[in-house]
Amino acid sequence: MLGAAGVLLGAAVTPAQAAEVSYATHCVPPAGIDPVDGTTKVEITAPATAKVGDTVDIGWKFVQAASKNPDIIDLPANSVQPSGVLKAAGAQSADIAMEGPRENPAIPKGGNMVLSAMKGSLKLTAAGEVTLTPDAYTVNAMSTDTKCAPKEAVQKAATIQVTAGGGGTSSATPTHSATPTGSATPTGSATATPTATGGTGQTDFTGKEVQIPYACKTPIGDKSATSPVQIDAKKSGGGYDLTVRFKKSVMDSPADIPKDSVKPSMEVVLGGADKGTVHVEGPTNANPVKSGDPIGIPDLTGTYKPGASGTSTLSPGVLTVKALGTTTTCTPVKTAVSLTLDTTEQPGGAAGGTSTSGGSSGSATTDGGDGGLAETGASDHGALKALGLVAGTAILLGAAVFTVLPRRGTR
Repeated sequence: MLGAAGVLLGAAVTPAQAAEVSYATHCVPPAGIDPVDGTTKVEITAPATAKVGDTVDIGWKFVQAASKNPDIIDLPANSVQPSGVLKAAGAQSADIAMEGPRENPAIPKGGNMVLSAMKGSLKLTAAGEVTLTPDAYTVNAMSTDTKCAPKEAVQKAATIQVTAGGGGTSSATPTHSATPTGSATPTGSATATPTATGGTGQTDFTGKEVQIPYACKTPIGDKSATSPVQIDAKKSGGGYDLTVRFKKSVMDSPADIPKDSVKPSMEVVLGGADKGTVHVEGPTNANPVKSGDPIGIPDLTGTYKPGASGTSTLSPGVLTVKALGTTTTCTPVKTAVSLTLDTTEQPGGAAGGTSTSGGSSGSATTDGGDGGLAETGASDHGALKALGLVAGTAILLGAAVFTVLPRRGTR
Protein backbone atom coordinates (compact mmCIF):
# COMPACT_ATOMS: atom_id res chain seq x y z
CA MET A 1 0.00 0.00 0.00
CA LEU A 2 2.80 2.43 0.87
CA GLY A 3 4.55 1.63 -2.41
CA ALA A 4 1.38 2.25 -4.41
CA ALA A 5 0.81 5.55 -2.62
CA GLY A 6 4.34 6.62 -3.44
CA VAL A 7 3.82 5.87 -7.12
CA LEU A 8 0.61 7.93 -7.21
CA LEU A 9 2.23 10.82 -5.34
CA GLY A 10 5.21 10.81 -7.67
CA ALA A 11 2.94 10.91 -10.71
CA ALA A 12 0.99 13.86 -9.32
CA VAL A 13 4.01 16.08 -8.69
CA THR A 14 6.04 15.34 -11.82
CA PRO A 15 6.64 18.64 -13.62
CA ALA A 16 4.65 19.25 -16.77
CA GLN A 17 6.42 19.04 -20.11
CA ALA A 18 6.22 21.98 -22.51
CA ALA A 19 5.61 22.06 -26.26
CA GLU A 20 6.50 25.09 -28.37
CA VAL A 21 4.16 26.67 -30.91
CA SER A 22 5.11 29.43 -33.35
CA TYR A 23 2.61 31.60 -35.23
CA ALA A 24 2.47 34.80 -37.29
CA THR A 25 1.01 37.61 -35.21
CA HIS A 26 -0.66 40.95 -35.98
CA CYS A 27 -0.18 43.59 -33.28
CA VAL A 28 -2.07 46.83 -32.81
CA PRO A 29 -0.11 49.35 -30.72
CA PRO A 30 -1.75 52.40 -29.09
CA ALA A 31 -3.24 55.16 -31.23
CA GLY A 32 -0.72 56.98 -33.38
CA ILE A 33 1.38 53.92 -34.25
CA ASP A 34 0.69 51.80 -37.32
CA PRO A 35 -0.25 48.11 -36.83
CA VAL A 36 2.71 45.79 -37.35
CA ASP A 37 3.40 42.07 -37.78
CA GLY A 38 5.78 39.70 -36.05
CA THR A 39 6.19 36.10 -34.84
CA THR A 40 5.11 34.76 -31.47
CA LYS A 41 6.65 31.62 -29.96
CA VAL A 42 5.14 30.14 -26.81
CA GLU A 43 5.33 27.01 -24.68
CA ILE A 44 2.10 25.65 -23.19
CA THR A 45 2.14 23.27 -20.22
CA ALA A 46 -0.81 21.25 -18.91
CA PRO A 47 -1.47 17.79 -17.42
CA ALA A 48 -1.49 14.94 -19.93
CA THR A 49 -4.34 13.19 -18.13
CA ALA A 50 -7.05 14.23 -15.68
CA LYS A 51 -10.61 13.34 -14.77
CA VAL A 52 -13.94 15.12 -15.03
CA GLY A 53 -14.33 17.56 -12.14
CA ASP A 54 -10.61 18.33 -11.84
CA THR A 55 -9.40 21.92 -12.07
CA VAL A 56 -6.07 21.84 -13.89
CA ASP A 57 -3.36 24.49 -13.89
CA ILE A 58 -2.06 25.64 -17.27
CA GLY A 59 1.09 27.60 -18.07
CA TRP A 60 1.99 29.89 -21.00
CA LYS A 61 5.66 30.81 -21.44
CA PHE A 62 6.80 33.36 -24.00
CA VAL A 63 9.83 32.04 -25.89
CA GLN A 64 9.58 35.05 -28.21
CA ALA A 65 7.19 37.99 -28.23
CA ALA A 66 6.16 39.55 -31.53
CA SER A 67 7.93 42.83 -30.75
CA LYS A 68 11.12 44.51 -29.60
CA ASN A 69 11.53 47.66 -27.57
CA PRO A 70 12.19 50.35 -30.22
CA ASP A 71 15.02 52.87 -30.02
CA ILE A 72 12.94 55.42 -28.11
CA ILE A 73 13.07 54.83 -24.35
CA ASP A 74 14.41 52.30 -21.87
CA LEU A 75 11.74 50.23 -20.12
CA PRO A 76 12.37 49.96 -16.35
CA ALA A 77 12.26 46.67 -14.48
CA ASN A 78 8.81 45.34 -13.54
CA SER A 79 6.94 47.67 -15.89
CA VAL A 80 5.49 45.18 -18.42
CA GLN A 81 2.56 42.79 -17.88
CA PRO A 82 1.05 40.28 -20.33
CA SER A 83 -2.46 38.80 -20.40
CA GLY A 84 -4.13 36.59 -22.97
CA VAL A 85 -6.56 33.86 -23.98
CA LEU A 86 -5.94 30.13 -24.43
CA LYS A 87 -8.54 28.23 -26.46
CA ALA A 88 -9.80 24.86 -25.19
CA ALA A 89 -11.52 22.66 -27.80
CA GLY A 90 -12.54 19.05 -28.39
CA ALA A 91 -14.51 17.42 -25.60
CA GLN A 92 -14.85 20.82 -23.96
CA SER A 93 -14.77 24.34 -25.39
CA ALA A 94 -13.69 27.35 -23.34
CA ASP A 95 -11.72 30.59 -23.45
CA ILE A 96 -9.16 30.35 -20.65
CA ALA A 97 -8.04 33.70 -19.23
CA MET A 98 -4.25 33.80 -18.80
CA GLU A 99 -2.23 36.45 -16.97
CA GLY A 100 1.37 36.98 -15.94
CA PRO A 101 2.85 39.18 -13.21
CA ARG A 102 4.35 42.59 -13.90
CA GLU A 103 7.87 41.17 -13.76
CA ASN A 104 10.61 41.86 -16.29
CA PRO A 105 14.25 42.91 -16.32
CA ALA A 106 15.11 46.42 -17.48
CA ILE A 107 14.74 46.42 -21.28
CA PRO A 108 17.02 48.84 -23.12
CA LYS A 109 16.15 50.65 -26.34
CA GLY A 110 16.17 48.10 -29.15
CA GLY A 111 16.28 45.17 -26.71
CA ASN A 112 14.23 41.98 -26.98
CA MET A 113 10.86 42.25 -25.29
CA VAL A 114 10.85 40.02 -22.19
CA LEU A 115 7.39 38.95 -20.98
CA SER A 116 6.63 37.03 -17.80
CA ALA A 117 5.05 33.56 -17.92
CA MET A 118 1.26 33.52 -17.73
CA LYS A 119 -0.93 31.16 -15.73
CA GLY A 120 -4.56 30.08 -15.89
CA SER A 121 -6.83 27.19 -14.89
CA LEU A 122 -9.59 25.11 -16.42
CA LYS A 123 -12.28 23.02 -14.72
CA LEU A 124 -12.85 19.88 -16.75
CA THR A 125 -16.50 19.11 -17.45
CA ALA A 126 -16.52 16.38 -20.11
CA ALA A 127 -14.63 13.16 -20.82
CA GLY A 128 -12.54 12.93 -23.97
CA GLU A 129 -9.64 14.80 -25.56
CA VAL A 130 -9.28 18.49 -24.71
CA THR A 131 -6.84 20.48 -26.84
CA LEU A 132 -5.21 23.80 -25.86
CA THR A 133 -4.28 26.46 -28.42
CA PRO A 134 -2.75 29.90 -27.77
CA ASP A 135 -4.75 32.85 -29.08
CA ALA A 136 -4.72 36.64 -28.65
CA TYR A 137 -2.69 38.42 -25.97
CA THR A 138 -2.17 41.95 -24.69
CA VAL A 139 1.06 43.60 -23.53
CA ASN A 140 0.60 46.44 -21.04
CA ALA A 141 3.39 48.93 -20.33
CA MET A 142 3.67 52.63 -19.54
CA SER A 143 -0.15 52.92 -19.25
CA THR A 144 -0.69 51.65 -22.82
CA ASP A 145 -1.82 48.36 -24.35
CA THR A 146 -0.53 46.60 -27.44
CA LYS A 147 -3.01 43.95 -28.60
CA CYS A 148 -1.65 40.98 -30.57
CA ALA A 149 -3.67 38.27 -32.34
CA PRO A 150 -2.85 35.33 -34.63
CA LYS A 151 -2.75 36.01 -38.38
CA GLU A 152 -3.16 32.32 -39.15
CA ALA A 153 -4.71 29.17 -37.71
CA VAL A 154 -2.55 28.11 -34.78
CA GLN A 155 -1.52 24.52 -34.03
CA LYS A 156 -2.66 23.02 -30.77
CA ALA A 157 0.05 23.15 -28.12
CA ALA A 158 -1.16 20.58 -25.61
CA THR A 159 -3.71 17.78 -25.20
CA ILE A 160 -5.41 16.60 -21.99
CA GLN A 161 -6.97 13.15 -21.98
CA VAL A 162 -9.96 13.47 -19.65
CA THR A 163 -11.52 10.37 -18.10
CA ALA A 164 -14.98 10.09 -16.58
CA GLY A 165 -13.60 9.51 -13.09
CA GLY A 166 -11.09 7.74 -10.86
CA GLY A 167 -7.35 8.24 -10.63
CA GLY A 168 -5.43 11.49 -10.37
CA THR A 169 -3.65 13.92 -12.59
CA SER A 170 -0.34 12.77 -14.03
CA SER A 171 2.51 14.70 -15.57
CA ALA A 172 1.92 16.63 -18.74
CA THR A 173 3.08 15.59 -22.17
CA PRO A 174 1.73 18.25 -24.55
CA THR A 175 1.73 17.27 -28.21
CA HIS A 176 1.64 19.09 -31.53
CA SER A 177 -1.02 18.40 -34.09
CA ALA A 178 -0.63 18.43 -37.86
CA THR A 179 -4.12 19.87 -38.03
CA PRO A 180 -4.13 23.56 -37.09
CA THR A 181 -6.73 24.73 -34.60
CA GLY A 182 -7.67 28.04 -33.08
CA SER A 183 -8.77 31.33 -34.51
CA ALA A 184 -6.97 34.19 -36.19
CA THR A 185 -9.58 36.60 -34.91
CA PRO A 186 -8.51 38.73 -31.88
CA THR A 187 -10.39 37.85 -28.74
CA GLY A 188 -10.66 39.51 -25.34
CA SER A 189 -10.12 38.12 -21.91
CA ALA A 190 -12.47 35.35 -20.90
CA THR A 191 -15.30 36.34 -18.57
CA ALA A 192 -14.59 34.90 -15.13
CA THR A 193 -17.10 32.52 -13.56
CA PRO A 194 -18.60 34.09 -10.45
CA THR A 195 -18.15 32.32 -7.17
CA ALA A 196 -21.22 32.37 -4.95
CA THR A 197 -20.63 33.07 -1.30
CA GLY A 198 -22.93 33.15 1.64
CA GLY A 199 -24.44 30.87 4.19
CA THR A 200 -26.26 30.99 7.51
CA GLY A 201 -24.42 33.08 10.07
CA GLN A 202 -21.74 34.22 7.65
CA THR A 203 -20.84 37.92 7.87
CA ASP A 204 -17.77 38.30 5.63
CA PHE A 205 -17.99 37.55 1.92
CA THR A 206 -14.94 37.48 -0.34
CA GLY A 207 -15.46 38.16 -4.03
CA LYS A 208 -13.66 36.64 -6.99
CA GLU A 209 -10.98 38.66 -8.78
CA VAL A 210 -12.29 39.27 -12.30
CA GLN A 211 -10.67 40.77 -15.39
CA ILE A 212 -12.73 43.66 -16.78
CA PRO A 213 -11.99 45.11 -20.24
CA TYR A 214 -13.02 48.75 -20.35
CA ALA A 215 -13.06 51.80 -22.61
CA CYS A 216 -12.15 55.18 -21.13
CA LYS A 217 -13.08 58.68 -22.30
CA THR A 218 -10.39 61.13 -21.21
CA PRO A 219 -9.93 64.83 -21.97
CA ILE A 220 -7.05 63.96 -24.31
CA GLY A 221 -8.44 60.91 -26.09
CA ASP A 222 -9.85 57.39 -25.76
CA LYS A 223 -8.05 54.46 -24.10
CA SER A 224 -8.77 50.79 -23.51
CA ALA A 225 -7.27 48.23 -21.12
CA THR A 226 -8.17 45.36 -18.80
CA SER A 227 -8.24 45.67 -15.03
CA PRO A 228 -8.41 42.99 -12.31
CA VAL A 229 -10.93 43.96 -9.63
CA GLN A 230 -12.46 42.29 -6.57
CA ILE A 231 -15.62 43.14 -4.62
CA ASP A 232 -15.87 42.07 -0.96
CA ALA A 233 -18.80 42.52 1.43
CA LYS A 234 -19.38 42.55 5.19
CA LYS A 235 -22.91 42.12 6.52
CA SER A 236 -24.12 45.11 8.51
CA GLY A 237 -27.68 44.80 9.81
CA GLY A 238 -29.88 44.19 6.79
CA GLY A 239 -27.28 45.56 4.37
CA TYR A 240 -23.65 45.08 3.38
CA ASP A 241 -20.56 47.26 3.61
CA LEU A 242 -18.79 46.91 0.26
CA THR A 243 -15.08 47.20 -0.49
CA VAL A 244 -13.83 47.32 -4.08
CA ARG A 245 -10.14 46.55 -4.57
CA PHE A 246 -8.01 47.08 -7.68
CA LYS A 247 -4.90 44.94 -8.21
CA LYS A 248 -1.72 44.38 -10.24
CA SER A 249 -1.54 47.67 -12.03
CA VAL A 250 1.28 50.22 -11.97
CA MET A 251 1.53 53.73 -13.37
CA ASP A 252 3.95 56.51 -12.56
CA SER A 253 2.66 60.04 -12.38
CA PRO A 254 3.45 62.01 -15.54
CA ALA A 255 3.30 65.31 -13.60
CA ASP A 256 3.42 66.73 -10.08
CA ILE A 257 0.00 66.22 -8.46
CA PRO A 258 -0.91 68.18 -5.30
CA LYS A 259 -2.66 66.52 -2.39
CA ASP A 260 -6.47 66.28 -2.31
CA SER A 261 -6.67 66.48 -6.11
CA VAL A 262 -7.47 62.87 -7.16
CA LYS A 263 -10.93 61.42 -6.42
CA PRO A 264 -12.03 57.96 -7.72
CA SER A 265 -15.55 56.49 -7.52
CA MET A 266 -17.40 53.58 -9.09
CA GLU A 267 -20.92 52.22 -9.58
CA VAL A 268 -21.16 48.54 -8.62
CA VAL A 269 -23.73 46.83 -10.90
CA LEU A 270 -26.40 44.65 -9.29
CA GLY A 271 -27.90 41.64 -11.04
CA GLY A 272 -29.86 38.46 -10.39
CA ALA A 273 -32.74 39.12 -8.00
CA ASP A 274 -31.71 42.74 -7.41
CA LYS A 275 -31.34 45.62 -9.87
CA GLY A 276 -29.56 48.96 -9.92
CA THR A 277 -26.11 50.13 -8.85
CA VAL A 278 -24.28 50.88 -5.61
CA HIS A 279 -22.01 53.93 -5.39
CA VAL A 280 -18.56 53.36 -3.87
CA GLU A 281 -15.71 55.85 -3.63
CA GLY A 282 -12.29 56.42 -2.12
CA PRO A 283 -10.75 59.41 -0.35
CA THR A 284 -8.63 61.95 -2.19
CA ASN A 285 -4.86 61.53 -2.15
CA ALA A 286 -3.58 62.61 1.28
CA ASN A 287 -0.11 63.51 0.02
CA PRO A 288 1.22 65.15 -3.12
CA VAL A 289 2.58 62.87 -5.84
CA LYS A 290 5.80 63.81 -7.58
CA SER A 291 6.31 63.28 -11.27
CA GLY A 292 7.63 59.75 -11.83
CA ASP A 293 6.24 58.37 -8.54
CA PRO A 294 3.40 55.80 -8.41
CA ILE A 295 -0.10 57.27 -8.10
CA GLY A 296 -1.72 55.55 -5.12
CA ILE A 297 -5.44 54.79 -4.77
CA PRO A 298 -7.14 53.42 -1.67
CA ASP A 299 -9.96 50.88 -1.60
CA LEU A 300 -13.37 52.15 -2.69
CA THR A 301 -16.15 51.67 -0.14
CA GLY A 302 -19.93 52.05 0.07
CA THR A 303 -23.08 50.48 1.50
CA TYR A 304 -25.42 48.06 -0.31
CA LYS A 305 -29.03 47.90 0.86
CA PRO A 306 -30.76 44.96 -0.90
CA GLY A 307 -33.98 45.76 -2.75
CA ALA A 308 -34.99 42.16 -3.38
CA SER A 309 -34.91 38.73 -1.77
CA GLY A 310 -33.03 35.97 -3.57
CA THR A 311 -29.64 35.47 -5.18
CA SER A 312 -28.11 38.82 -6.14
CA THR A 313 -24.86 39.44 -7.99
CA LEU A 314 -22.36 42.30 -7.80
CA SER A 315 -20.17 43.27 -10.78
CA PRO A 316 -17.70 46.10 -11.48
CA GLY A 317 -19.36 49.04 -13.20
CA VAL A 318 -18.56 52.56 -14.40
CA LEU A 319 -15.45 54.13 -12.88
CA THR A 320 -15.09 57.90 -12.65
CA VAL A 321 -11.79 59.61 -11.85
CA LYS A 322 -11.61 63.31 -11.13
CA ALA A 323 -8.15 64.88 -11.10
CA LEU A 324 -6.75 68.37 -11.59
CA GLY A 325 -10.12 69.72 -12.70
CA THR A 326 -10.71 66.99 -15.32
CA THR A 327 -12.93 63.89 -15.39
CA THR A 328 -12.25 60.50 -16.94
CA THR A 329 -15.16 58.05 -17.32
CA CYS A 330 -14.41 54.36 -17.94
CA THR A 331 -17.13 51.99 -19.18
CA PRO A 332 -16.71 48.19 -19.37
CA VAL A 333 -16.75 46.50 -22.76
CA LYS A 334 -18.14 43.53 -20.84
CA THR A 335 -18.38 42.88 -17.15
CA ALA A 336 -18.23 39.80 -14.90
CA VAL A 337 -19.73 38.86 -11.55
CA SER A 338 -17.26 39.20 -8.67
CA LEU A 339 -19.59 38.40 -5.76
CA THR A 340 -22.88 36.53 -5.28
CA LEU A 341 -25.01 37.07 -2.17
CA ASP A 342 -28.22 35.60 -0.76
CA THR A 343 -30.11 38.83 -0.04
CA THR A 344 -33.24 39.80 1.89
CA GLU A 345 -35.28 42.76 0.70
CA GLN A 346 -34.97 45.89 2.84
CA PRO A 347 -37.35 48.88 2.82
CA GLY A 348 -36.05 51.45 0.33
CA GLY A 349 -33.49 49.00 -1.07
CA ALA A 350 -31.95 48.91 -4.52
CA ALA A 351 -34.54 47.15 -6.72
CA GLY A 352 -37.15 49.61 -7.86
CA GLY A 353 -35.59 52.44 -5.85
CA THR A 354 -34.95 55.95 -7.10
CA SER A 355 -31.68 57.01 -8.66
CA THR A 356 -29.25 59.15 -6.72
CA SER A 357 -26.23 61.13 -7.72
CA GLY A 358 -23.97 59.07 -5.50
CA GLY A 359 -21.86 60.17 -2.57
CA SER A 360 -19.95 58.88 0.38
CA SER A 361 -22.98 57.00 1.71
CA GLY A 362 -22.80 54.59 -1.22
CA SER A 363 -26.59 54.26 -1.48
CA ALA A 364 -28.00 52.01 -4.19
CA THR A 365 -29.38 53.43 -7.42
CA THR A 366 -31.20 52.10 -10.44
CA ASP A 367 -29.45 54.09 -13.15
CA GLY A 368 -26.73 51.49 -13.59
CA GLY A 369 -25.86 49.67 -16.72
CA ASP A 370 -23.01 47.57 -17.75
CA GLY A 371 -20.46 49.98 -16.28
CA GLY A 372 -16.68 49.73 -16.39
CA LEU A 373 -13.31 49.98 -14.74
CA ALA A 374 -10.00 51.56 -15.32
CA GLU A 375 -6.85 49.63 -14.76
CA THR A 376 -5.93 50.86 -11.32
CA GLY A 377 -3.43 49.69 -8.82
CA ALA A 378 -2.73 47.22 -6.09
CA SER A 379 -4.99 46.68 -3.12
CA ASP A 380 -4.95 49.52 -0.54
CA HIS A 381 -2.47 51.71 -2.39
CA GLY A 382 -2.12 50.52 -5.96
CA ALA A 383 -1.35 52.75 -8.91
CA LEU A 384 -4.19 54.46 -10.78
CA LYS A 385 -3.77 53.82 -14.44
CA ALA A 386 -6.75 55.90 -15.48
CA LEU A 387 -4.73 59.00 -14.65
CA GLY A 388 -3.11 58.97 -18.05
CA LEU A 389 -5.39 61.99 -18.48
CA VAL A 390 -3.16 64.07 -16.22
CA ALA A 391 -0.65 64.78 -18.95
CA GLY A 392 -0.51 63.80 -22.59
CA THR A 393 3.23 63.21 -22.29
CA ALA A 394 2.92 59.84 -20.56
CA ILE A 395 0.38 58.50 -23.03
CA LEU A 396 2.38 59.62 -26.05
CA LEU A 397 5.57 58.23 -24.56
CA GLY A 398 3.90 54.94 -23.60
CA ALA A 399 2.32 54.64 -27.02
CA ALA A 400 5.76 54.51 -28.58
CA VAL A 401 6.90 51.56 -26.47
CA PHE A 402 5.49 48.69 -28.49
CA THR A 403 6.47 49.08 -32.11
CA VAL A 404 6.91 45.56 -33.47
CA LEU A 405 10.37 44.68 -34.79
CA PRO A 406 9.72 44.92 -38.56
CA ARG A 407 8.80 48.60 -38.07
CA ARG A 408 11.39 49.46 -35.41
CA GLY A 409 13.16 52.30 -37.08
CA THR A 410 10.15 54.21 -38.35
CA ARG A 411 9.27 56.30 -35.31
